[in-house]
Amino acid sequence: MNSALLKKIAALSIVLLLVEAVVTGMYFGFAAREQDFGWQAIVQGALWSLLLAIVLSLVAATFFYLRLASRLGRISSFVRRIAASDFGGRLHESRDSDEISQLEAVINLAAAHLDEDFAELERGRHELAAMLDAMQEGVVAINRDGHVRWSNAVMQRLAGTEIRTGRTLVHSIRDPEFLACVRAALEDREPRLGRATSVIPGRVFEISAAPLPSGGALIVLHDLTSLESAQASRREFVANVSHELRTPLTSIQGYVETILDDPSPDPEVHREFLGIILKNAVRMNRLTEDLLALATVESPNYKLALVPTPASTLVKDAVQSMTAPALDIGVDLNNTGAPDLMVMADAYALHQVFGNLIQNSLKYAAEGKRIEVGAEEIDGQVCFMVRDFGRGIGSEHLERIFERFYRIDKGRSRESGGTGLGLAIVKHIVLAHGGKVWVESELGHGAAFRFTLPVATATAPA
Repeated sequence: MNSALLKKIAALSIVLLLVEAVVTGMYFGFAAREQDFGWQAIVQGALWSLLLAIVLSLVAATFFYLRLASRLGRISSFVRRIAASDFGGRLHESRDSDEISQLEAVINLAAAHLDEDFAELERGRHELAAMLDAMQEGVVAINRDGHVRWSNAVMQRLAGTEIRTGRTLVHSIRDPEFLACVRAALEDREPRLGRATSVIPGRVFEISAAPLPSGGALIVLHDLTSLESAQASRREFVANVSHELRTPLTSIQGYVETILDDPSPDPEVHREFLGIILKNAVRMNRLTEDLLALATVESPNYKLALVPTPASTLVKDAVQSMTAPALDIGVDLNNTGAPDLMVMADAYALHQVFGNLIQNSLKYAAEGKRIEVGAEEIDGQVCFMVRDFGRGIGSEHLERIFERFYRIDKGRSRESGGTGLGLAIVKHIVLAHGGKVWVESELGHGAAFRFTLPVATATAPA
């Protein structure tokens, strides 16, 4: 075996033999000078040579052992550091070309590779944690005993309390359906879906629990609240549209059947019936137009042609366009003034906003006989206002008045031909402009509808 260590040991042995030979030769030379060549002298010389060789061998072996033990100790200490996941240091490689030096080089190379691999794993772990934290769903992993191994930030927020690693999940989430899905995934080793309603009051979650190869389970909570709300809103919308269409259609059908079944038609009666039919047809047409307008402003593709426009011009045009309908029912429509500040506005869309707000006020302004339209600057924005002096709105209606088909007085609204969509259209148009809309009212003191538009900057496109 071509071993550097064996070569060193062989070289040391040869040196020791040479030393012994030299010492023996020196002894016999000294004995020759003293003319002492007896057997006793020979034996004595051999013993002294052997003793000296043993002493020198012990000294050399001790030195060699201590040096070897020191190097092996450094290697052992470094290997223990590697076992403890400390890859920061490196072994000092000696200049010798023996097997221990080669072992030091191999260990240093292995430590460097392990350091790179662990760093890559740590980066991957941080990236995975960041991705899971960025999810909209809550995620938690548990071991086969039901103790938490990991949870993302969303799950921590949904639980409302800290989900501690190493504790059972029931300490943080006590929804029965959630816990049932977790038990099924752990015991039956099959994916399980469920629905939780008590994790957070008022919110609905879909539960997805799947077993992990390690024996634990991964649980995902998906918030269905907005989807459930959208579906409920869609159902309510369809029901409202059906109801709004059924009423005039039933009326039209009834009067048409009466006319067709009349054996001796009376022109005056038929004329009255046809007027009612026309009125209901106009109502259906208005509802259809409002539905199309609402679908347009709610669409993600809804675009506004925003141009800098004086606020005073918007108020003036609104008053001029609605003065005639107001005078027809004996209501004064007054312009209370507006600043000449430029606002970013789509003139056609704002015409819809003012038209719907003023028409809404005309329904309830008969008592006050007056409507005011104006604007003022507030905190870098222009606040527009349409105010009537009618019966006012109860506080219980103020939060919902901009919802689709929401009516304060359903009987009076239908009698006046309202569709219940005008204020919803107003809200979406104002929001598309970057403003906000609200109503201020007290019973017996009228109502003031207000909305804001941002002031046009000097760099705004014309």
